[in-house]
Amino acid sequence: MGKPESSYLAGPRIDPKPITGRETAADLIENAFLAYNAARLREGCRLFSEKMLGDGGTVGMSLTGAMTPAGLGMSTLIPLIEAGFVDWIVSTGANLYHDAHFALGYTMHRGYPKVDDVALREEGVVRIYDVFFDYRVLLRTDLFLREVSARSEFQRPMSSAEYHHLLGGYVREREHALGLSRKSVLAVAHEYAVPIYTSSPGDSSIGMNVAELALDGNKLRFDVSADVNETAAIVLDAKRGGGTSALLIVGGGSPKNFVLQTEPQIQEVLGIDEKGHDYYLQITDARMDTGGLSGATPAEAVSWGKVDPARLPDAVVMYLDSTVGLPLLTAYALAKVPRRPPKRLYDRRQVLMERLDAAYRQARAFRDERAHASTLPGVE
Repeated sequence: MGKPESSYLAGPRIDPKPITGRETAADLIENAFLAYNAARLREGCRLFSEKMLGDGGTVGMSLTGAMTPAGLGMSTLIPLIEAGFVDWIVSTGANLYHDAHFALGYTMHRGYPKVDDVALREEGVVRIYDVFFDYRVLLRTDLFLREVSARSEFQRPMSSAEYHHLLGGYVREREHALGLSRKSVLAVAHEYAVPIYTSSPGDSSIGMNVAELALDGNKLRFDVSADVNETAAIVLDAKRGGGTSALLIVGGGSPKNFVLQTEPQIQEVLGIDEKGHDYYLQITDARMDTGGLSGATPAEAVSWGKVDPARLPDAVVMYLDSTVGLPLLTAYALAKVPRRPPKRLYDRRQVLMERLDAAYRQARAFRDERAHASTLPGVE
């Protein structure tokens, strides 16, 4: 045609094969998800599989929304943990509370959103959009939580990860007693030593039941400072151990901020020289223009030191419902990537904290030395 072809036209041609109905989820994503939000899903699947799960990468996940009541704990989260694809988690307490229902032998049911909620209340049925369950499930789960949390090993301050690990052991025992298996994220995380943190421990039925026990003299307290420092220690070790720190952000909210604030904690507060997380992948339906954190972009996170600016081209935001995006991402990764040995970060918490403390002491000594030098006559 005479004129040189533009570099903007260097991308692969859009020329998909017809869908036959015999495709796997991974096949469908590769062949048919070529543009718009489908293409962002494809990019996210490739980022997760090819880079985030690369050698040495430590993957943190944040989790919001009512995922476990809809069964996504069993269908997606447990397979990701068992494959070694998720190394640490920050979740809402609600997801962990509703996760426990399944391990205790209680049932959730598919319902429908257009219903008379007054009639549901009269019949003792609780609704989470189109998920229905018996109100007594709440009461019986509450009782289990109080009975477990009153035991002697809980009578002290602890990080939320330690609480969830201990609780997960009891949940696992109940599963086994009932002849169940692989029903609870808490139980599988306990088995694989995946630490689970809650950014707002009081903002769930778990926190409510712990608060009730406090009125009776129970000594259990959530140590939120331990949560902040332990998560920072995980990220610092990932960065300085020859690997990468990657984040899979499901939804937004407080858990999103909690996984991201690890880098400002390391850099801004502790004064340790770092550059931010290496990989950022988010599934969200939140808009960026409202100013809320849920819709804040990875580019905005760079200004806070949360994301390494050199890694920004790799960041992907998939704009779709998490209940659609996460199962597809899981199916794609399991089809493309071999299982990884679990990092068992929960078992390494003490070592990681010692390394964080040493780096902090060194950075603080350097700052104090510079501050002292600046006060000497003739020194600027």
